[in-house]
Amino acid sequence: MKVRIKVIVNGEEHHLDVKPNRTLVDVLREELSLTGTKKGCGSGQCGSCTVLMDGRPVISCLILAPQADGREIVTIEGLADQEPQPLQKAFAEKGAIQCGYCTPGMILTAKALLDVNPKPREEEIRSAIAGNLCRCTGYSKIVEAIKSCAVSEFE
Repeated sequence: MKVRIKVIVNGEEHHLDVKPNRTLVDVLREELSLTGTKKGCGSGQCGSCTVLMDGRPVISCLILAPQADGREIVTIEGLADQEPQPLQKAFAEKGAIQCGYCTPGMILTAKALLDVNPKPREEEIRSAIAGNLCRCTGYSKIVEAIKSCAVSEFE
C-alpha cells in the first residue's frame, strides 16, 4: 500500500506515491535524486541527513515521508541557484570541509540558526550544531565559518 503525498522540495512541488514506512531521506535520495542529503547512521545520531522542513532543521532519517506531506523541504541543493550560498563559501574558505559527509547537514543547521539569530555567540553556534557529528575537522573551523557569516554588530 502506498500513500500520495505532496511536498515542495527546493521550491518545486512534487506529488509522490510512497510506502508509509519510507523515510524522508530515502525519498529525497532515491525518488528525487537529491543525493546531497547524506544517509549516515539511520538512527538520528549523526545529523548527516539534516534538511530544513518549513525552515527548521530536521533529521530526515527519522521523518517518515508521509509526515512531510504538505511541507516545504530545503536540501543542500536548494540553497543556491548558480553561485554557492555564503555559508557554502565560508565553509570552503575557512577549511571547514574535509571529507564533506557532514557538510550539507552542518550548513543547513547553520542556516536555520542564522535565520533566527543573525548574531549568535560561539556557545549558541556550538549548541545549534551539537546534533551534527564531524570526525574530520574538530569543529573549530566549522564554528569559525559560521561566525564569519553572522551579522556584525557594526553593520
